[in-house]
Amino acid sequence: MHVIRVLVHLAIAVFAAHTLCVGLAQAAGAGSTKKKIEQFLDTDNHTNNWAVLVCTSRFWFNYRHIANTMSMYRTVKRMGIPDSHIILMLADDVACNPRNCYPGTVFDHPQKTTDLYGDNVEVDYRGYEVTVENFIRLLTGRVEQHTPRNKRLLTDDKSNIFIYMTGHGGEDFLKFQDSEEINSYDIADAMQQMWEKQRYREILFAIDTCQANTMFSKFYAPNVLSIGSSKKGENSYSHFHDRDIGVSVIDRFTYYNLEFFESVDMSSKHTMADLIGTYNATLMHSTPGVRTDLFARKLEKTYLTDFFGAVQEVELTPEPFPIGQRQEST
Repeated sequence: MHVIRVLVHLAIAVFAAHTLCVGLAQAAGAGSTKKKIEQFLDTDNHTNNWAVLVCTSRFWFNYRHIANTMSMYRTVKRMGIPDSHIILMLADDVACNPRNCYPGTVFDHPQKTTDLYGDNVEVDYRGYEVTVENFIRLLTGRVEQHTPRNKRLLTDDKSNIFIYMTGHGGEDFLKFQDSEEINSYDIADAMQQMWEKQRYREILFAIDTCQANTMFSKFYAPNVLSIGSSKKGENSYSHFHDRDIGVSVIDRFTYYNLEFFESVDMSSKHTMADLIGTYNATLMHSTPGVRTDLFARKLEKTYLTDFFGAVQEVELTPEPFPIGQRQEST
């Protein structure tokens, strides 16, 4: 009888120990899975790309500024950024201008091989909606409550943003529709607000105007890489005068940037250093500028697709992540 009692107690002890081990293993497994999910989601890499493309000029004789912006729009879409992540601001619609002998079209080359307007263009801010106030509100997220989704920059701290601006400008200012101006301090303060509100991870700021490089001289927010068409005291020049249309159809700085991008696709490993290395002051008739002191990464390690594409890195794991499945409490 005594032996049987000992065996019973031993069996109970073994069962209890087994149950405890299973419970601890389950708890450890749940904790490990949760930790893996957190590590997977909490990445230092950016997760989404946005583009803000701004033409600030009105009137037919500024055709090239609209073509500049539409050319950039075509490029970022070709590289994979969808319209839902592009904010397009056009101060004028030259496609429907009565002077346009090719109604409903916009071209950036006299050969007219590519209609930039086409049938798949989404303009988010047009005409008199393109103002300094609306641009600053867009960047900082301080839009009116009733503002539709397509007029909002819905970025976060994992977003890379490409900001492109073109129009008439001078030292530390850019005209908006010949009626108001934005200065370098306005944009600098807006970017600092964006950083404090965790609205971006990195920004590529590009501007094509006279004395363009002065527009990013006052920036102080971190993780901003800036490029411009001309230094202080220099003009930015047009390219390709079209005799049929009667005006110039693109600016030199924008044209030579786009020429490089024609050899780039969404899987490209070209870097910002490759792009900037092609800049030729003789061809552009001005001195392009690059500001890198606020940017944390080396240009040789910064892929063009980090700003212009929508291809994301994929991490392959040996086991699935049970995202969406209920985790048992421990």
